Amino acid sequence: MRRTFAFLLTLALAAAVGSAQSKPSKTLDIYFIDTEGGHSTLYVAPTGESLLMDTGSPGGRDVARIMDVIQAAGVKQIDHLILTHYHGDHVGGLEELATKIPIAHFIDHGATSEPKEMVPGFQKMYAEMNGKVKHTVVVPGDKIPFDGVSVTVVTSHGQVLKTPLPEGGKPNPECAAFKPRDESRVDPDNPMSVGVVMAYGKFRTVNLGDFTWNKEQELMCPNNPIGPVDLYLTSHHGIDQSGSAALVHGLQPRVAVMHNSAFKGGAIQTMQILHTSPGLEDIWQLHWAYAAGMEQNSPSLFIANLEDNATLANVLLNPPPTFGQGRGPGGAGAGAPPLPPPPGAAPNPPAPAPRPAGGPGGGRGGHTGPAFWIKVSAEADGSFSVTNTRNNFTKTYAARK
Repeated sequence: MRRTFAFLLTLALAAAVGSAQSKPSKTLDIYFIDTEGGHSTLYVAPTGESLLMDTGSPGGRDVARIMDVIQAAGVKQIDHLILTHYHGDHVGGLEELATKIPIAHFIDHGATSEPKEMVPGFQKMYAEMNGKVKHTVVVPGDKIPFDGVSVTVVTSHGQVLKTPLPEGGKPNPECAAFKPRDESRVDPDNPMSVGVVMAYGKFRTVNLGDFTWNKEQELMCPNNPIGPVDLYLTSHHGIDQSGSAALVHGLQPRVAVMHNSAFKGGAIQTMQILHTSPGLEDIWQLHWAYAAGMEQNSPSLFIANLEDNATLANVLLNPPPTFGQGRGPGGAGAGAPPLPPPPGAAPNPPAPAPRPAGGPGGGRGGHTGPAFWIKVSAEADGSFSVTNTRNNFTKTYAARK
């Protein structure tokens, strides 16, 4: 009888230990929200504290999508809201969002650099909001309090981090080949973007808003003050106004997430720089990108939102121009020569039929129906998993050696 009791007690203890060991540890959760060429990313600390970067475009669509993610994450209040800069696809949803959920702390780069407001009346409305809650204007080197997660400002109001982080400070070999661009036509608030590096234990990720090509060189050269990261959110939606090799190859990310739309982002040059980045394992996309064509888009497992079958068939049969997106007169890389087509490519292949106008921020319209997001869950040991909520495909990445 005693032996039986001892045996049962041993089994119970083993089961209790096994159950305790099988419980998942608390993670830093990151939600990349589909704002179709705009930007909004939700970060939830292991304690449940929340930090939102940007609020997408005006018009209700993006706020509804943000709120869907907020509810899925179990967030009841936005503890910190970083507005990277004052363009409509980044701040347009703020006024409506503030009616749906409390916001405790506003963070930004200070006064706007735009000669004319992208969202009419925004600055007056924002100033009124700031007068009611905590408001912080940040500069590079500042720390943003976020429970259990280190958040360091590395860019703000056109300034860049000068004192290296503990993981940074080494020479950046990509600087030697860097070629500056003519950015005279760049919207002036883009290079003012607030950019941050987050660290949860050994896991590191970076979000630089719409920080631009020439400013990347100022940040990353001659020495890299940030060091390697695990996860890189593509700067500027994946258009080729940003995302230089000096930045991307210098950061050596293992995974990139592109917050693009079907018609905004995924530029060939951007994709080529990503694909050739040392140590990069995967690119996850919020949308299938027309600019990237069949050769440069990620496999569909890694894409959260796909086009309807008829539109995709048209792309396959009549591929659109994919080289030099955003380049040439008035484009994102104005002043830079167009990228050459690949050998054997038709000089002017036909483009797909224009889509009807849709919600703002999508470039050439937007899709209706479910808007799927990409979720990242990071462990303090540096390992992390990425999930495509469209198909529930999850890939886990071991901690960096």
